[in-house]
Amino acid sequence: MFDDRHTLLWSMLIEHCTRVFRKASVPMPLVRIDLSATRPPAVRRAIADGVHRALVDAIGIPDGDRFQVVTPHDPEELIFDPNYLDVARRDVVCVQITLVAGRPRGLKLDLYRQITANLTAVGVRPEDVFVMLVENALDNWSVGNGRAQLVDLGAVAGARVEP
Repeated sequence: MFDDRHTLLWSMLIEHCTRVFRKASVPMPLVRIDLSATRPPAVRRAIADGVHRALVDAIGIPDGDRFQVVTPHDPEELIFDPNYLDVARRDVVCVQITLVAGRPRGLKLDLYRQITANLTAVGVRPEDVFVMLVENALDNWSVGNGRAQLVDLGAVAGARVEP
């Protein structure tokens, strides 16, 4: 019934719709970045930009969904084992991302690589990029007006989430 051309067109349409749905249905993450106050404000902003770009590129967060808290600390307030798991840390940039659970491991690993690459491009040593994901459910978010808006969305890019 369908020839190869029709099959290709259908697969292209399905792929396009999947990308559009993926980008349209992504609840935003909340990002906390803790770093040394010795990093100048322009570098802090570049670090925040790099983390956001990685979220957009790796997970499909819409570009305008940006929620970040960047906190500079006196260097003595950032206490990280300098050699844990044989990684030689000196000036840690700690990135904590709270997001809805359900994304597969491969997507998370790609996110870590992209964050590290983006931060390395602005002068952060790859050994100093410390990233952790804190996952929760859709009903753990209220983004205003005392409502759980993400429950209404019901879907997360790349995630397998139960209602």
